[in-house]
Amino acid sequence: MKTKLNISNNELIISSSTNNLAEVRSFVELHGTAVGLDKKIISHISLAVDEACTNIIKHAYNNSVKEKIKIKIKTTNNKFSITITDNGHHFDPSIIEEPNIAKSQKMKKGGGLGMFLMKKLMDEVKYNAKKNGNELILIKYFN
Repeated sequence: MKTKLNISNNELIISSSTNNLAEVRSFVELHGTAVGLDKKIISHISLAVDEACTNIIKHAYNNSVKEKIKIKIKTTNNKFSITITDNGHHFDPSIIEEPNIAKSQKMKKGGGLGMFLMKKLMDEVKYNAKKNGNELILIKYFN
C-alpha cells in the first residue's frame, strides 16, 4: 500500500511495515517543528510514536504488512497530542510490568521497552480498546 499523507488534517496513514517508520518520524518532526517545539522534545515524541507503531506492527498485526496504521496529530496552545489507531489484536497495557533495565542489559536482551519508553518520554499515555482495534493517545505538554 502506498503511504497516504494528508497534511490538511494532520493525518498520516501507513501500511504496517517497519519500512514506513522513517516516514512516521518525519511526520512527527514536521508537525513538532511547525508548532515550535524544542528539538529534544520532538525527538522524544518521535521515539515514542516510533515505539508505538513498532508494537502495533509486531504485536497487533503479527508483522503483517497488509494492515494500516493511522496517526493523527492535534495541537492546542499547550498540548501536542498524537492519536494512533489500528485494527489489530487488543492489548492490555496493565499486564506489562516495568522492565528491569539492569537485568535486560546484563542478559543482552533486546526489546520489551516500548511501553516503558512511551511512559517516560510522554506526559500522558492513554490506551483504549475499540470495537475493531486499538487507540493509543500520546500527549506532551509544552508552554
